[in-house]
Amino acid sequence: MSSSIPNYALYGEEAQPAWLDMVHFEMIHERSSLFKFEIDPHFHEGLIQLLYVTHGGGEAFIDGTNWQVHPQSLIVVPARHVHGFHFTHDIDGPVVTAAQSPLESLASVGAPDLLAHIRRPQVLSVGDAVRHVDALMPLFDAIQREARVHGSGEVAAGSALLMAVFVQIARISATLQSQEGPDTHGRSRKAAQVERFRALVDAHFRKRLGIEFYAAEMGLSAGQLSRLCRDALGMSSLDVLNARVVHEAKRELVYSTLGIKQIAAVLGFADEAYFGRFFKKQIGRTPTEFRDAARLRLTPEAKGRATVEP
Repeated sequence: MSSSIPNYALYGEEAQPAWLDMVHFEMIHERSSLFKFEIDPHFHEGLIQLLYVTHGGGEAFIDGTNWQVHPQSLIVVPARHVHGFHFTHDIDGPVVTAAQSPLESLASVGAPDLLAHIRRPQVLSVGDAVRHVDALMPLFDAIQREARVHGSGEVAAGSALLMAVFVQIARISATLQSQEGPDTHGRSRKAAQVERFRALVDAHFRKRLGIEFYAAEMGLSAGQLSRLCRDALGMSSLDVLNARVVHEAKRELVYSTLGIKQIAAVLGFADEAYFGRFFKKQIGRTPTEFRDAARLRLTPEAKGRATVEP
């Protein structure tokens, strides 16, 4: 998939493989100050970012929508959502960058309702949900300790703590909705349409339906839907659909015990060979090559040798 929008692991650094286990912690000021507090639009292939603004503010730009950021704001940017920031010079607070696939796998088993919060970009004003404020910083502090200890089980502990943060996000979101009604927060019509398309893709991507189906569900032509995605995301609607299939395929290949034929069937492919051709066209490796390389990279021995730039 081609795109003119940069793909970074962390802003300004080369992207790591999307399946890489990672829970990285830093303060917002540390990285944004290197770029004069102006973070140009970019996306993360397989990484979710969570920012908790404790001081300062500015604007967040996510999928073509501008969000005002104030102290005690939570910003959720899932994988492949185009985003950028304009921060004030006094901006600060923790930012966690983590591999989204293992987080989704954990949520699928223990808390499926959290998947919607993990996959949807959000900017939430925690100050309007006061009863949940005190729970946040202790969780971020614990994630910071795990990220910097580099001990055994650090990724598992970090992921579990990040899940606890998303429990708080779900509670905060529910509180805000009860106070204000549906969570529109000034989103543009275009951004709402993009979110609707992503939701439809999440619900139906395993059926291998064509773009015409999604366009019809949204009351658009296939061409209008593709233009909408290019304007907001820098990629076609087919690229968005294929990226969702690839994301799920990678998650199954790395974190499940299903065989390639079974994964092909789960994802709606007519046969294993068709799935193999699709997967190799998208990422340049066969499913078996990808699984072997990913699992080798995730072994304790390999982790001990690897150096991942934070």
